[in-house]
Amino acid sequence: MRNSFIVTYDISDDRRWAKVYKIMRRFGDHLQYSVFECRFTPTALAHCKHQLGEVIDHRQDQVLFVDLGPAEGRGERVITAIGRPYAPIQAPCIVVDGEGER
Repeated sequence: MRNSFIVTYDISDDRRWAKVYKIMRRFGDHLQYSVFECRFTPTALAHCKHQLGEVIDHRQDQVLFVDLGPAEGRGERVITAIGRPYAPIQAPCIVVDGEGER
């Protein structure tokens, strides 16, 4: 069974970023600068994490895996990371809609 994932990364060195990009091109579809959509079997996910783990600097870089659930449907959403610990931003959310500019 395959699960859909969004994989995004923050790599502090351009050479490592390029290596991470090349690895991710083998596993999924490039959506934005450092964002990929992937469909992983458990084995492919482990293989991807292993390859990335050998390239990144675990003290400076971060790769996030957002599990969107089964590729065929919806399921539980899970966020995992390798590298820097995952810490959501604790700042308030501000939405700008442009309504006050009319």
